[in-house]
Amino acid sequence: MRIARPTALLLATLLATGCATNKRNDAADTAPPTTTPATAPPMITGPKPMGTTGAFSPTDIAWLQLTVAMAERLLPVLDLVPALTADAAWRHLAGPVGTTLRADLDQARRLLGDSGAPTTNPHEGHDMPGMVTAEELTALRSASGQPFLRLLAEHLRAHLTQSVRVAAAERANGVHPATTALAAAVVRDGTANLARLDRLDPPSTTAAPA
Repeated sequence: MRIARPTALLLATLLATGCATNKRNDAADTAPPTTTPATAPPMITGPKPMGTTGAFSPTDIAWLQLTVAMAERLLPVLDLVPALTADAAWRHLAGPVGTTLRADLDQARRLLGDSGAPTTNPHEGHDMPGMVTAEELTALRSASGQPFLRLLAEHLRAHLTQSVRVAAAERANGVHPATTALAAAVVRDGTANLARLDRLDPPSTTAAPA
């Protein structure tokens, strides 16, 4: 079953976007929801890590970690496209999306390195909104033709929608210039790719998952 399980740092700014949990820890449950202004980074104890171009807030680091985790889940899906469909339109969509996603992933990893944050993935094993699960990837690998395209559209739409939402939260609440700039690019590119996906697979006609 897919659940949403964030780290504590995600709750302050990404909760409303769907990156939240139904089983938060006690500290998250008791935290006052309105004590931090919407434009301020989340409040935690301890110093802020420093990067080469300024301070990284907890929001910046949380978003970068989530961006890495989400990209790592979608890239194996996009890599299946050349082998599992001959549809030129879908190949022309998946190719540029994959290229952009790899560039964003590389930049997010570099920024995390600059921040001094731990290199371990805090979302390892989490099946959060917009992330393809191991079972779903297995189903994609076993499909072809139209069934594959239906699953591809479903997962690509979920990823793009969620990535735009959380990137918009980072753009509004983050403080590190290069990180918020990356978030703005993710919003721009993700919105454009959603429009391209809609032309190939309009939401109103998308078949329900089997």
